[in-house]
Amino acid sequence: MGPWRCLLLLPLLAVALRAQQQQFMEYVERRLTLLEERISQWYEQSSRYSTELRDFKNQVLGMLETAEKEREAMRAEAEGAAVRVERLEREVDYLETQNPAPPCVEVDEALTEKQAATAKQRKNEKYTKLTDCSDTIGSVRAMKILKRFGSASGLWTKDAAGSAEKIYVFDGTANDTVYVFPRMREFTLFSSTRKAARIKLPYPWVGTGHLVYDGHLYYIRQQGSFQVIKFNLANKTVVDSSVFPAEEQIPVFGLSPFTYIEIAADEEGLWAIYATKEDEKNICLAKLDPSSLDIEQMWDTPCPRENAEGAFVVCGALHVVYNTRLPSRSRVQCVFDVSGTLSPEDASLVYFPKRYGSHSSMKYSPRERQIYAWDDGYQIIYRMEMKKKLEV
Repeated sequence: MGPWRCLLLLPLLAVALRAQQQQFMEYVERRLTLLEERISQWYEQSSRYSTELRDFKNQVLGMLETAEKEREAMRAEAEGAAVRVERLEREVDYLETQNPAPPCVEVDEALTEKQAATAKQRKNEKYTKLTDCSDTIGSVRAMKILKRFGSASGLWTKDAAGSAEKIYVFDGTANDTVYVFPRMREFTLFSSTRKAARIKLPYPWVGTGHLVYDGHLYYIRQQGSFQVIKFNLANKTVVDSSVFPAEEQIPVFGLSPFTYIEIAADEEGLWAIYATKEDEKNICLAKLDPSSLDIEQMWDTPCPRENAEGAFVVCGALHVVYNTRLPSRSRVQCVFDVSGTLSPEDASLVYFPKRYGSHSSMKYSPRERQIYAWDDGYQIIYRMEMKKKLEV
């Protein structure tokens, strides 16, 4: 091809290139326009969804606010109903447990003096055991804090001789009502006394030295002198009453001034722990007949009252628990064995775990080998590790 032909084709190529370039630009513009339309459509949809989501959020918040108000109203109604139910239960319990007229318990002074004289004649004699129990406390194996209930001082316990699971609660140090929970579960789970029956006693009790034993409540009444009342829990009547044959009684524990007589139970039966002005520095011990409330035997122990906060009996051995005025760790540091098979030197120095304050009551269960304690309003169980006594 000659040069002149190339010159003729150049204008044609330039026109074709311009046409293709124009078509490409139009295509790009169409694509950009379509993309802009889609972006605009996406933005409009996003705005609409955002508005709908905000409206839904406001609607949910309104519904939650309404539900909260309704919940508060329902809770207030439930609390009001609970108060009414509790009041009704109290009234029903009162009608159910209303005792007949209290029996007129006349105290035969001559008989009381005769019983006291007989007990004093046998005072400090060596005790002949009724069982072959030869155990003593070695240590505290475990501690379980159940709950906090009632006053700073009080008493809670099971039947020390029976197999029933009922829990008996004495709230405070002076009252005439005993709360009875059907099982440990109800006592542990419920903070109020709604699940508890109420027993209104014919005479008020004082202190925290009471005991439930073989279906009967043995509690302390003060009317000038101190009396031990035996109350049948099944038919809600007084079975027997006896003036405790000790003169000029004083609080038995230096750190628990509200308790003058501590009724305790062990494998041997019933015991009374007390103190008198005659020997005001030390604690005294007596063996009780659970049937007649007679004093079978009495002992002067070497255990001091000062800084004592509680005591219990295990296999015929008195264990006295001590603390300090500013509560620290309670400990058993005085043991008196009425049978003479355990010397004070051979007794273990048992420490209780550090807790909240000091014990106002400690009830040993010979059936379960554990102690039910009341510590500054807390109800505690101590599980004991036992060991054999060493022969003296």
